[in-house]
Amino acid sequence: MKTLLFSLSILLMSFISADSASIYQFKVKDINGKTFDFATLKGKKVMVVNTASKCGLTPQYEELEALYTKYKSKNFVIVGFPANDFMSQEPGSDQEIAQFCQMNYGVSFPMMSKISVKGKEMHPVYQFLTQKAKNGKEDSKVEWNFQKYLIDENGHLSKVISPRVLPNDPSIIAWIEQ
Repeated sequence: MKTLLFSLSILLMSFISADSASIYQFKVKDINGKTFDFATLKGKKVMVVNTASKCGLTPQYEELEALYTKYKSKNFVIVGFPANDFMSQEPGSDQEIAQFCQMNYGVSFPMMSKISVKGKEMHPVYQFLTQKAKNGKEDSKVEWNFQKYLIDENGHLSKVISPRVLPNDPSIIAWIEQ
């Protein structure tokens, strides 16, 4: 009986830790104020990227949209999180950001409400993405706007991609297509 109870408790712990190391545990507000549940992305590869409208890397929006358009029918999605953490390069309101993204880059991938991706105000999604204790994979630091986090079909962190690596980089394409 003790062995059975011990085995059941180990099994239960593995389920609990598997859920806690998954991005599916999060619900956030999208750029229009509606709830976005990461659990709706189960079975898809996901790129999470922090964005800014007044950054030298802002033209990456164009490549992000092209990547999303090409692969969205193949179980791939991009989730953008505007953040004003680097030299105040995202000063706008959610409404202004949405208008900028649509008007300048035709962004159709899901954009979330503006958050903080570093420091004391770091959003829980980014705590998960940057802390090995929470993601089960690795510690990282958000270096700048347009850092990319690749999440596998099971909601687990797969890779962290530098902001300077373009969205259409062969390593990203290979990861999506594998």
